[in-house]
Amino acid sequence: MRQILLDTETTGLNARSGDRIIEIGCVELLNRRLTGNNLHFYVNPERDSEEGALAVHGLTTEFLGNKPKFAEIATDLLDYVNGAEIIIHNAPFDLAFLNAELKRLDLPGFDTYAGKISDTLVQARELHPGKRNSLNALCDRYGISNAHRTLHGALLDAELLAEVYLAMTRGQNNLTIDLMVPEQKSASDTAQELPLMADVLCVCATAEELVEHDAILISLDKETKGDCVWINKSAV
Repeated sequence: MRQILLDTETTGLNARSGDRIIEIGCVELLNRRLTGNNLHFYVNPERDSEEGALAVHGLTTEFLGNKPKFAEIATDLLDYVNGAEIIIHNAPFDLAFLNAELKRLDLPGFDTYAGKISDTLVQARELHPGKRNSLNALCDRYGISNAHRTLHGALLDAELLAEVYLAMTRGQNNLTIDLMVPEQKSASDTAQELPLMADVLCVCATAEELVEHDAILISLDKETKGDCVWINKSAV
């Protein structure tokens, strides 16, 4: 399964009024693992950024003046995302800008190139109703360091979003295994069969899997503020 975490920076907040994309960052996950095959562009928007937006991203008109225009990077971007699940935090915002840029080039909407589009803001609100669910808030909630995020940057934010997404969707709320027992079996029959089922389920983890398992438990312990019952405190 190929997934792309995507973020943009823009000259302002309103794509309909002519604000443009100035930066695009993409981070690739393959089977929920970071591949390092990321994509990053600075884009010449052919206009100035609004003062408020400039304070957020710090990308000046002078810096962006010699960068490629969106038309020059569109093919590379669309080839990169083609067929993948695209994961965005507050997807309607970024999609509005991407679609506006594609419309200027007489190209179909962005969703026609993606296999699927998922919004982590929607997911976070379902998991944490009534709480702050900004990217910064989610980093704090899941114990992900964002101390280096002094200004917004598309690639940096996509990298942070990848960590948040993996933490938010890892499915560790229930670590038990349900043993499915046919209804027609009696209690005595079930008791006799359980040892055989346990033998089938017994597997030996590799050294790499044990390291990954310990990392997940340490992260869980951070989230629960030291209340993770599965972790060996003496080993942390």
